[in-house]
Amino acid sequence: MGPAVSAAERTAFEADGYFVRRGVFDEADLTAARAAFDRLYAKAQRRGVTGLEDGAHFVLSGDPTHPTVDRIVWAGGAEPHLLALAARPALLSPALALLGSDACEQLLCQAHYKMPGDGVSFAWHQDIQHRDKGGTSWQDRNGLGSYVQTILLLDPMTEENGALKFLPRKVLGLAPRQRLSDRSYDYSEGMGAKDAEHPEAQVVEGAPGDVLFFGPYAVHGSCPNGGTTPRRVLINGYAFPGANGRVYPGDGAGRRLPTP
Repeated sequence: MGPAVSAAERTAFEADGYFVRRGVFDEADLTAARAAFDRLYAKAQRRGVTGLEDGAHFVLSGDPTHPTVDRIVWAGGAEPHLLALAARPALLSPALALLGSDACEQLLCQAHYKMPGDGVSFAWHQDIQHRDKGGTSWQDRNGLGSYVQTILLLDPMTEENGALKFLPRKVLGLAPRQRLSDRSYDYSEGMGAKDAEHPEAQVVEGAPGDVLFFGPYAVHGSCPNGGTTPRRVLINGYAFPGANGRVYPGDGAGRRLPTP
C-alpha cells in the first residue's frame, strides 16, 4: 500500500493550499449521499427559518415559504450516512497524513447547495478566518494551520454552476519556496468584489465523486450558480487534536476520529 498522500500532493497542499483527487467515491455512495441531501433540502423548505433540528443546524435565508439554503451545518447529525462517509479511509487517511497525526477532531460535516438561480456565493476567504476567532478559539498545533478540509462533489462542478476558485501564488505575492502558512491570515483582504472574480483565479471543475483537499490558508471562493443544474457538495473539516477551542453546532460535532 502506498502513502496516504503522494509527495506531489503534499507539496501542492503546503505550497499552493490544495489538490484534487478524481473519482474517489463510487456511484453507490454518491446516490446515497444525494438522497440524504434531498431529504435535508426538503426538511429545510418545511422549516423555513434558521435553527437546529434532528441534530443538524439549518442556515436559511430569504422568504420562509421558499427559503434559500445557505448551508446545513453538521448535516450528518440528521443523516448518518454523511458522517459515515467522513470517516472513510478515502477522506480520513489523507487528512490525517496532512495533519501529521494519528487522530483528529471532526469540526465540520456541511451540506452546501447551489441551486440554479438561488444566488448563493462565497467571497474570497480563508477557512482559518472561520476557525480562529481570537483568544483561545484556535491554536496551530502542527505549524501548518492544523486543519484540513475536504469537498466531495455530488454533482458535476463547472464554472457555469458556481465552481470553486482559488487564487494562485503569484496573485498572493508568495516567494517561490514560501508556504501559505508562513504569513498571517490577511491574503484575502482587499480583494474587492463580493463574488470570487479575478482574471487569474484557478477554476476547479470536476465530476461527481471527485474530492478537493485544502488547507486553512488557501484563498478561495465561488460565484452564484448561473447554470441549469445543481452544484451540491459535502464539506468535512478535520482539526489537529487540541487546536480547536470552540463548540460547533450540531449533535456530535467535534467528534474524535482515529486512524482508520
